Amino acid sequence: MWDGLREHAVAAMGTLRVISGCIEISAGLLMLYFQSLERALAINAGLSLVGPTVLILVTATGLSAMAEELSWRRIFLILAGVGLILRGIFSD
Repeated sequence: MWDGLREHAVAAMGTLRVISGCIEISAGLLMLYFQSLERALAINAGLSLVGPTVLILVTATGLSAMAEELSWRRIFLILAGVGLILRGIFSD
């Protein structure tokens, strides 16, 4: 039973990363299309929400599939690491 859940989790994680990559490539193409520094910065600002959102979703998907195998300590350490990454991204 758990093997099927793990396979679905890996497929979901990979799909989320592919979608994220497509969004990133599309944003780059839009920057090249508009040829405007102001628009490029606006597009880049929009992308600042995509990366952390995908990080949280992929991590949550993986952790939910591994929840039976991980101790509470390890889950806490993983979540703390993700929290520190997000703090580093959004801090002044």
